Amino acid sequence: MPSIAAGDATVHYEADGSGTGLVLVHGTQGSGATNWGHLVERFAGDRTVIRPDYSGSGRTADPGGPLTVETLAGQVAAAARDAVEGPVDVVGFSLGAVVAAAAAALHPGLVRRLVLVAGWPHTGDARQRLMFELWSDLARADFGLFNRMAMLTGFSPGFLEALGGRAIDAALAVSAPEPGMDRQIDLDLRVDIRGLLPAITAPTLVVGLAQDQIVPPSGPVALHEGIAGSRYVEIDSGHLVLHERPDELVETVRAFVLD
Repeated sequence: MPSIAAGDATVHYEADGSGTGLVLVHGTQGSGATNWGHLVERFAGDRTVIRPDYSGSGRTADPGGPLTVETLAGQVAAAARDAVEGPVDVVGFSLGAVVAAAAAALHPGLVRRLVLVAGWPHTGDARQRLMFELWSDLARADFGLFNRMAMLTGFSPGFLEALGGRAIDAALAVSAPEPGMDRQIDLDLRVDIRGLLPAITAPTLVVGLAQDQIVPPSGPVALHEGIAGSRYVEIDSGHLVLHERPDELVETVRAFVLD
């Protein structure tokens, strides 16, 4: 697993395939492997698929302390530049969409096309703040409780019902906390990239999720409205679309970045 220094962090990433870079940015309590690993082969035939772990996840190490969106955007940019030459396409999920948008604004020559899945520009919605505050409390008290809450709210009711009790129990059993989950949740509560959105010039696709219980529908819509010339599409999925509707998400991303 290669690594690159970015500020005071050593950022680890994985890369597979060949060709133009496609950077996949994970969300809170995720990593390049857990969020994106099962989808790599769907892109690696056409692209070099790069999955960085930003601070708080995987083997990436830093001195600790509060995170900023700008710091994480710099880490993603450093991994992309280390892995391939030239501009890359960037796909971000959840907090990763916030980070990806910041990377496009702060490193405009790096990002060729941008896809933002279940992202938001500002944590101002009362329900979303309540969700993140509950995450923080549960993560400190008992990761098992946090994980059950995340699964309950991360998937749509229909998907969970179809999955069934045994599959749910099996999924919960293999999950483990990322080392800096608490720092990432703290950042979730402080997100505000509204001032960066006008600086995004890369062609952008914003993906909203019709049954998202974690990021309110207004979040992706606000990203779309704040990024000039962006497109907006919606997938009928809960927040964890990477696992609930992977085929539809992959086709949506491929249609935009490979056209």
